[in-house]
Amino acid sequence: MKDVIENKLKLRSVKPTAMRLLVLQCLMEQNRALSLNELEALFENADKSTIFRTLKTFQENYLVHRINDGSGAIKYALCDDDCICSLEDNHIHFLCTKCEKTYCLKDTPITTPNLPNGFRANFANYLIEGICSTCT
Repeated sequence: MKDVIENKLKLRSVKPTAMRLLVLQCLMEQNRALSLNELEALFENADKSTIFRTLKTFQENYLVHRINDGSGAIKYALCDDDCICSLEDNHIHFLCTKCEKTYCLKDTPITTPNLPNGFRANFANYLIEGICSTCT
């Protein structure tokens, strides 16, 4: 697993610090989007600002993308290896209203809408709320 994590960081030219390795491993193991507070709870002795800087570095280098799922906390999920976080990479997110976990539905892309002249989209957020397979 450590080799896979280091290769993901290397692929995006991100220096593999101890915290970066831990956060990336955690995101890979959880297989869902996590908020800063959720990550902080998993790393009892880690400083919140260090985790935030790690997530910011990951986002700047297309390792994670941000999700606003309406819960009041920004969540972070892993990007695919070929992701550059363009409109073509956007996909639907699913928020379980029972367990409050957010999942990326990467096989369900967002179609880019036809915008009026002069408008240019940089990002789209499509959220479905319901009950996940674990909670049903």
